[in-house]
Amino acid sequence: QVQLVESGGGLVQAGGSLRLSCAASGRISTSTMGWFRQAPGKEREFVADIPWSGGGTSYANSVKGRFNISRDNAKSTVALQMNSLKPEDTAVYYCARKPWGAGEYDSWGQGTQVTVSS
Repeated sequence: QVQLVESGGGLVQAGGSLRLSCAASGRISTSTMGWFRQAPGKEREFVADIPWSGGGTSYANSVKGRFNISRDNAKSTVALQMNSLKPEDTAVYYCARKPWGAGEYDSWGQGTQVTVSS
């Protein structure tokens, strides 16, 4: 496992943008990295992921076209650029790692709060 630390959350008005960052303490270059979110009273849900190569990214339908996931393997960081934010994007956002060949994510960050006001 590696330690993951998210940053960049905050309060923003609807239509605004935020950029979340995730810094890993160890190597993530061979891992798929993902972003998830959990709103109050709801289950955690998938937001986006990016394979080790950086290609073939995936997004939840609710964020497709508005969010962009990227990574820098040399710096062991992953970012989530969030544009055209909506109040329903309000949640705690988590970064996670899924090692090569693994079926599930094995490392999670502590989360960063994103609040979008209407």
